[in-house]
Amino acid sequence: MIAFQRLASRALMSLLSATLATPAVQAQTTPAAAAASAPAPAPAPAPSPSSRSRTQTADYIVAIVNQELVTAGEVQQRIDRLREEAQRSQAKLPPDDELRHQVVEALIDERVQITNARDVGQRVDDVELERAVANVAAQNQLTPAQLRERLKKEGIDYVRFRNNVRDQLQVERVREREVQGRIKITDAEIDAVLDKQRAAAGAATEYNIAQILVTVPENASEALVAERRTRAEAALNRVRSSSPFDVVAREVSEDGNKAKGGEIGMRPADRLPDVFVEAVRGLKPGEIAPTLLRSGAGFHVMKLIDKREGGAFSVTQTRARHILLRPSAQLSQEAAVRRLQEMKRQIQSGARNFDQLARENSEDASSSAGGDLGWVSPGGFVPEFEEAMNALPINGVSEPVVSRFGVHLIQVVDRRRMALDLKQQREQARNILREQKFDEAYAEWARDLRARAYIEMREAPQ
Repeated sequence: MIAFQRLASRALMSLLSATLATPAVQAQTTPAAAAASAPAPAPAPAPSPSSRSRTQTADYIVAIVNQELVTAGEVQQRIDRLREEAQRSQAKLPPDDELRHQVVEALIDERVQITNARDVGQRVDDVELERAVANVAAQNQLTPAQLRERLKKEGIDYVRFRNNVRDQLQVERVREREVQGRIKITDAEIDAVLDKQRAAAGAATEYNIAQILVTVPENASEALVAERRTRAEAALNRVRSSSPFDVVAREVSEDGNKAKGGEIGMRPADRLPDVFVEAVRGLKPGEIAPTLLRSGAGFHVMKLIDKREGGAFSVTQTRARHILLRPSAQLSQEAAVRRLQEMKRQIQSGARNFDQLARENSEDASSSAGGDLGWVSPGGFVPEFEEAMNALPINGVSEPVVSRFGVHLIQVVDRRRMALDLKQQREQARNILREQKFDEAYAEWARDLRARAYIEMREAPQ
């Protein structure tokens, strides 16, 4: 079951029933009202030779979803495609009855999301729509004019074809907007993430500490302890009243670093006494601890010379760019992968550059900037994108990467090490929490949409 769900989620947008290779099902997408007014489901048009070779199942209406139909033909096509992909990836599918049930449920969810996107979706402008249509043409090695002609020959209305593409673009936009809007992150949750990061990075934080040590012998009398405390307090008062710390250390300190002005040197926190780390943790470089530190060795005057934060608050930022193709009814995931592989070959051969290809083909807002995504800290991208990006050298180009947004070709432009201020730390924690909560929020959104939808299941004709 788990293997199927993962396979189906990757294929969700790419394995829709209507493709250029199967025009019969395209032509069957009619308003539900017309089907509902008939005494029985209307017989499907005679299948073309290509569709007959894919399935021998007589077509009929399986479900009416709002104003859309789910047909037996597209259910079978989805099953066929899932089996092909499972065979290639060696994934295990459930028994036939369960597989069919899950495919029907997935198609119903898709119809629910499409009809919702039409009602509430942001407008997809003609420029973006034409770019997506051009991608379909290029994937089929056709010009836009040739694509129109082929659609006409196969009985596919061009206006409906463009509307299908528009639907998929709207679904992606609405899904992202609605799901992100459901994710609530509290300050307490952010604080908890930062506390966890600090605890994990605490041992990696490095400190350069200087000290003035006034020793106290073991079993010393109270009078001797008081005399040593007075000596240490006098040293503390001198350095707090602007006497150079290193001068006072050389005169007063009784430890092995007095010749170096009491400086211990840069060391990881886990190689320093815990009491030292606690004494200077809240100090800024150059500051002196306001009170004496008492340890088994004696009295210490502590100064923080420098501090280097651990990995939680000093991050490697990456500047990357990408080309995004969104799988749809007209551009399968496999076709998007093949097309991006060809783009990679063109880039590596020098025939085209990444910037040009992104401007001409990428299906997101970064296309006008050549796919440039700017400087991003860890957690700024979905995990599958970030994992592939992090594995690349500078100027390296990835293999096609599948994410919930589509299929990406990624290039790393540069990297830099950056210390994060408090605002950036909290934003990084927010991104981590947002990604952790996305799947649950998506499932909740999909359930709510389905609960509000009109769904009528139909039995197979006898």
